[in-house]
Amino acid sequence: MVETRKGMPSTMLDKVTFEQRLRARFYDPAFAAIEASIESLVPIAWEAYQDDRKAPRTRRAGPGFADPDYELSVEWLAALDAIAAAERRQKSSDSPSRILLINGSPRSDQTCPGEISKTWRLVELARSIFDAQQGVEVELLDLSRIVAERSLHIHPCKACVSTAMPLCHWPCSCYPNHAYAQVNDWMNEIYPMWAAAHGIMIVTPVHWYQAPTVLKAMIDRLVCADGGNPDPTSTGGKDPDRAKALELAGWGFPRHLAGRTFSVVVHGDAAGAETLRRILSDWLGDMGLIGAGHRAAIDRYIGYYESYAASHDALDADRAVQEETRNAARTLLDAVRRLRRGDLVESGQSIAEPRPK
Repeated sequence: MVETRKGMPSTMLDKVTFEQRLRARFYDPAFAAIEASIESLVPIAWEAYQDDRKAPRTRRAGPGFADPDYELSVEWLAALDAIAAAERRQKSSDSPSRILLINGSPRSDQTCPGEISKTWRLVELARSIFDAQQGVEVELLDLSRIVAERSLHIHPCKACVSTAMPLCHWPCSCYPNHAYAQVNDWMNEIYPMWAAAHGIMIVTPVHWYQAPTVLKAMIDRLVCADGGNPDPTSTGGKDPDRAKALELAGWGFPRHLAGRTFSVVVHGDAAGAETLRRILSDWLGDMGLIGAGHRAAIDRYIGYYESYAASHDALDADRAVQEETRNAARTLLDAVRRLRRGDLVESGQSIAEPRPK
């Protein structure tokens, strides 16, 4: 048996620090009128934290799981059911073609920036192409909502996969964690969006040569789609020793989103657009998705080294990038049609991989 390495310092809070962080949610003086009620919350929350009540509502796993008597989170089971329903729709020949259109920019005129993003405008151009087609449904995933809405999160990936692949559950079981107030995690809604889609289009800016935080958070949390374990009972929840044993016995690394097709549109103003376009394309390809074609993967600069303040004017003037975005959408639509006819098949699918990871 491979040793599970331990040795990092404890992260448990003392009660004083715990209460300070809990009370930070009630910083507004308006809450002073209910101080007694807030005070009564502290021991309840402290007990849940000490007892590590991550999933306070569970039910028996039931048939189909390695341990039918294991108590699974009802929230995790609901997410699993939503994914299964989405996959059934996706695989049905009677269902409309479905596009998941993703806005990867955090900018919103509803919060601090005070202005819409250029990414949003490009998303709207792509959406106009999809909306004009009969038999096509578009689902918009606007990641700017994470910073513009109250208490909507994509919590960080905890990297369970690096302990052992079977410890990374599909869908992710790390959240919500009610004992740690790590709640309102959006991913349980996002996983079914990906599962339901035939085609995925990501439109995003570059932030410091990389994906914006909101997009990168989603990317990291989609690791469970690439080899993740759909049965948490097989690892006794989060038991690293059992997960290591499962992987060492032979793990199939199931690709839960493989076979869908994708388009990537990346824009910047100084540097990094090509780098990010390659990163996103490689990531999606590694998960078994199929690129829609050359015209569906573009990287461009809008207002190259020009004023931030006038960057929307630069987009107004750049009719070429506007049409290239529309063409990326048209190319993705064509790929989806071919995919559903069975004509879009990636070469080499029958070849065994020497490195399945």
